[in-house]
Parts: sequence; C-alpha cells; structure tokens
Amino acid sequence: MGKDVIVACDFSGAEAVYDFLDKFTGTEKPFVKIGMELFYAEGPEIVRQIKRRGHRIFLDLKLHDIPNTVKKAMAVLSALDVDICNLHAAGTTAMMEAALEGLTRPDGTRPLLIAVTQLTSTDQRSMERDLLIREPMDQVVLHYASNAKKAGLDGVVCSPLEVQVVHECLGRSFLTVTPGIRFADGDKGDQKRVMTPAEAKKAGSDYIVVGRPITAVADPVAAYERCAAEFVDA
Repeated sequence: MGKDVIVACDFSGAEAVYDFLDKFTGTEKPFVKIGMELFYAEGPEIVRQIKRRGHRIFLDLKLHDIPNTVKKAMAVLSALDVDICNLHAAGTTAMMEAALEGLTRPDGTRPLLIAVTQLTSTDQRSMERDLLIREPMDQVVLHYASNAKKAGLDGVVCSPLEVQVVHECLGRSFLTVTPGIRFADGDKGDQKRVMTPAEAKKAGSDYIVVGRPITAVADPVAAYERCAAEFVDA
C-alpha cells in the first residue's frame, strides 16, 4: 500500500532506527530514507543492515562538490545497493554527469539518481536574501530540473508545489520525489512549502518523503498507514 511513501529515518543511531523499524511487524517493509545524521553516525554498515532487513533505501546525502570528487564518491555509494541516491542540482550539469558516470556499475546497472532543486525549508524570501536568486521559485526549480534531465538523471527532489510544472515541461516519466509532507491537522515544523499526502498525490508526486509526522508520534505504524492511504486513495 505504501510503496511510494518513503519514511525519513532521521535518527541519531542504529539502536533508534532498529527500534522504529521493528514496529513494522507486517509483511510490508517501508521504503526508508537514510540521511546525513544516521549515515554519519553509523557509516555504510547501517545501509547494509537495513537493506538486509528487506527495505528499499533512498540514500539522502545530497552530494555537492567538484565533478571528479562527486564521481568518485558515487562509485563508492554504488556498491551499497541502494535504490535511490541524490545530489544537489546547484553543483552544475558537469557535476551531475560525472555523478551518473561514477554511479553506473561495470555491468551497466545503477540506483536511481535524483537532484535536489531547492530545499523545502527555503521560501522565495530566503532564496532571494541568502542565495541572491531573484527568479520565482517555480522557475528556479524548473531550471534546475531541466539541467538534471539534460545530464541524464532520473528525476528531482522538489516540493509538491512544483511537481506540476516539472511534469508538464519535462514529462511524466521524469520522477518527482517530494518532501514537505504534513497531515492537515499536523505541525509544519521548519518546512515552508508543504502539502498533505492527498494534495501531493493530486499534484502528481511520484514519491513522498515523510519524517516526523510518522517517526515522532506515539503510533508510527498507524501514522504510516494513514499517510499511505491518503496518498494512494487521493
């Protein structure tokens, strides 16, 4: 039911993430996101262990460096057998092309590679003030997404607010992975460009990434099932 719902496992260590995943005793293993906090705390072994448990994995490390460095890093990550990994589109087309080359294994297989456009904690005001980017947010996201597609990537990370324009301009098969998901009766936290699961589905999101509304509640399994149902049934 929740194959397109990715749970952001932003925990501080292995014990906490295992305690969380152990709550899911049914046959369905949630698709999980391993981000910087958990990866930096536990290293590549946490990816291997969660993969052995039967979970699909989105490795969310948001690489952003010179092309050669990113290429070599992606070559290392390709050995972890994750399903999705990412980088920052702001690193330029050359960096994205190098990343794709590094990620591709000798047999031609590779995880999906997607590019972060603008973080969902960034709004128009902060983008203009802090990044000196004056164009409207949807145009900036579309430009970064267009560069990602030209580089051969599979899709982008964007807020659900930009999904429609990305699909309209770059095609329905170009994936959109959207954080910034909150329940209608929930707290937005530090997210600024948000939608509910149902709204994101109607907007055309291919995958939604949900963290605290699932991981920081008393009954995370029920919250996950609610999120999946809202996303699937919309």
